[in-house]
Amino acid sequence: MIKGIFKGILVSVLLICNLPVNAQFNLKKAVSSATKAVQAFTLTDDQMADYVRESVNWMDTHNPVLPDYNPYVVRLNALTEGITDADGIPLNFKVYDVIDINAFACPDGSVRVFSSLMDLMDDDELMGVIGHEIGHVMKHHSKNAFKTELLTGAMKDAISSTGGKAAALTDSQFGTLSSALINAKYSQKQEKEADECGYDFLVANGRNPWGMVMAFEKLESLENQSGGSSNYINKMFSSHPETKDRIKKMSDRATKEGIARPAKTDSTEAE
Repeated sequence: MIKGIFKGILVSVLLICNLPVNAQFNLKKAVSSATKAVQAFTLTDDQMADYVRESVNWMDTHNPVLPDYNPYVVRLNALTEGITDADGIPLNFKVYDVIDINAFACPDGSVRVFSSLMDLMDDDELMGVIGHEIGHVMKHHSKNAFKTELLTGAMKDAISSTGGKAAALTDSQFGTLSSALINAKYSQKQEKEADECGYDFLVANGRNPWGMVMAFEKLESLENQSGGSSNYINKMFSSHPETKDRIKKMSDRATKEGIARPAKTDSTEAE
């Protein structure tokens, strides 16, 4: 495809020399657009990293980030103590004080957990959700979804390369990218891959992988009660049969590996 674009540019340049001035102007605009398309589709990893970093900074600026002394942050820091990277990607954790039930992990290793999700989950369940989201990062699902957002729709026209530096984006465009990070939807195949990868990540870091099963069971129960009113629940469970299969697969694996399921505390018993 790229080769075809370059060929089209070359032919257009040759034709310009034999056209009237007005026609040359219009054709030059077409060539310029084609060149920008080539630059967009050859977006470098460094440019990607710049956009991710700036998008995360934008989100942290435009959301209520709780301070280190806040009980939510103290709890999250205690749960993630010693977890510094995921397959070489450095991790950092913050809590957004918002009413939505959500958590997400960005391609740069930034993990953001919403306080309302922390209210809903016990420690094992919360780590299960975090492990799953980090699984998407380790499998590069979040990176690929972010790149797709950059190279499609209105975003494509804003992406260009000038001296090796990514083009500056507007506040509105960063809002669009940030929404894509928070609400990224993955295929059932990707969700299963994140389950497996997240399971391995939790075990490797001394956490109980049953937490992922328990978190999914709780979210599924909420989906049944509320009709899937939460965006996060809708994102996680787009197909009921697949959800049950995912839960069973992880449960069977943990049982086979001799890992005991944690007992529920009084505060997390089903209502």
